[in-house]
Amino acid sequence: MKICRFNDDRLGLVEGEDVVDVTTALEVIPTTGWPAPQGDALIANLDAVCAKAWELAESGERLALYDVVLKSPVANPTKVIGAPVNYYAHLDESQEDEGVNFGREIKTIDHYGLFLKNPTLVGAGDGVDLHFTDRRNDHEVEVSMIIGKTAKNVSYENALDYVGAYSIGLDMTVRGTEERSLRKAIDSYSVLGPWLVTADEIADPDKLNFSIHVGDEERQNSNTDKLIFDCKKLIEYGSSFYTLYPGDVIMTGTPEGVGPVKAGDTMHCYCEGIGKMDVAVRAA
Repeated sequence: MKICRFNDDRLGLVEGEDVVDVTTALEVIPTTGWPAPQGDALIANLDAVCAKAWELAESGERLALYDVVLKSPVANPTKVIGAPVNYYAHLDESQEDEGVNFGREIKTIDHYGLFLKNPTLVGAGDGVDLHFTDRRNDHEVEVSMIIGKTAKNVSYENALDYVGAYSIGLDMTVRGTEERSLRKAIDSYSVLGPWLVTADEIADPDKLNFSIHVGDEERQNSNTDKLIFDCKKLIEYGSSFYTLYPGDVIMTGTPEGVGPVKAGDTMHCYCEGIGKMDVAVRAA
């Protein structure tokens, strides 16, 4: 099932080129007092929401996808987790490109571990507002996992049991000497979309083709079978450091082909089994 958040926080069921408004399905989410439980309430109750959304599919208002503004399908993650240099081909280009490495030695995820991004996610319809435009700002397209239930010290074998859904992520980056967790945490530099696809629709997240074009130019095109830390390893490793809560997002890493974008560009992202999203780039 494909579930989106659109316009003024409406909930949609994506069917082909249409969105069915199933916002009343959110009524199945239990009302909680303060403080609210950790995590995103929609994702924590995703099975119940999806079941109710399916019941409403025939009666809900039907809208054209191109007429709605797609927001991040996850509204309230506690964490957005990045996986640095998780493709060997990206390691090679990072070592060769001084605009990426700034004279530093570049290693792989085995050395760096993970990092945290700004948990304020934007969606495909929100676009990216470029900051520090005197510096290079790069696209990094990634397959993203959305954690479905609380996870701590998860075993490799059971790791995918904790995934509620998948989406496409953009780990936007301003290049420089600062730590990744600063340069990749700028407002609007964490993009998730265009919707979430429930985990039952993705048979193997480690065998997904994905790509990005900037305008008509293909920049990145790879498959998650080339990950250094595969999806299970990322969850196993991450949950040994952090408690993962419903709605937490793990961006799995970007392949070779990262490059700069400028105001006026449009990034066309694709992932097998998930879909496509177009993300506009603007000056902040």
